[in-house]
Amino acid sequence: MPETVSSLQPIRVLLADDHDLLRQGLTLLLGLQPDIQVVGEACTGREAVAQVGCLTPDVVVMDISMPDMDGLEACRTIRAQNPTTQVLMLTMHDSEGYFLRALRAGAAGYIVKKAAPTELQTAISAVAQGGVFLYPGLAKALVHAYLTQSSSSLTPAQVEEGPDLVQELKVLTPRELEIVTLVAEGYTNQAIADRLTLSIKTVQSHRANVMEKLGLRDITHLVRFALRHGLIDAEP
Repeated sequence: MPETVSSLQPIRVLLADDHDLLRQGLTLLLGLQPDIQVVGEACTGREAVAQVGCLTPDVVVMDISMPDMDGLEACRTIRAQNPTTQVLMLTMHDSEGYFLRALRAGAAGYIVKKAAPTELQTAISAVAQGGVFLYPGLAKALVHAYLTQSSSSLTPAQVEEGPDLVQELKVLTPRELEIVTLVAEGYTNQAIADRLTLSIKTVQSHRANVMEKLGLRDITHLVRFALRHGLIDAEP
C-alpha cells in the first residue's frame, strides 16, 4: 500500500525532463505552491533513477521521451526500487497506447503537457496522497482496455457460466467495499477519510487489507476489479 504524505509537510517532488526550459519553468511554477517542494531535477531517465535513490522524493514528475533510459523504463525501475515514491507522467503524448503502458509500468498518474497548471498541482497532490490521477479524456481508455481484455480472454464456456462475482465480494467488509469503490473512483486517502469521517490511518489500514485480500498489486488492478464487479460506472 502506498504511503501518504503528511498534510503538515510539503510534497517533495523530483522533476525529470530532458528540456531544460520546461524543467526550469516547472520548478518556478511549483515553487509558488506552499505545499510542494522541488527537491531535485533530472534530464535523463537513468539520472532520475539515481536521484530518487539519493533524495527519496514523494513524487517524480516524469516525461516519457528522455535519453539514456525512457520514462517508462525509469518508472518501472523506480517503483521496483523505491515503492514509496509515486510517479506522475507529464508528457506530450495523449495517446491511449502510451497511457496504458505508463499505468502498466507503475505510474500512479498521467497528465499531458497542454494541461492547465492547476491540473498539474491537483495531480501531484492526488498521487502523493496515495490516489490516482487520470487525465480527462484518457481515463476511458483504461475502461476500454479492461473490457476488451476481459471479453477476449474468456472461453465460450466461461462466458456462458460467468464468474462467481458475489463470492469474490464476500471477502470484503462493507467498509472495505466502500473504500475500494472510492479508491477506484480516484479519491485520495485523505479525501476518503474526510468523506467517511475516518482517520487517515484507518483508511490506510482498510486499503492495505483490501489489496491483500484480493491479491491486487497496484491501482490498475484495483480499478479493473471495481469495473468487473460493477462498483464503478464503465461509462467515461
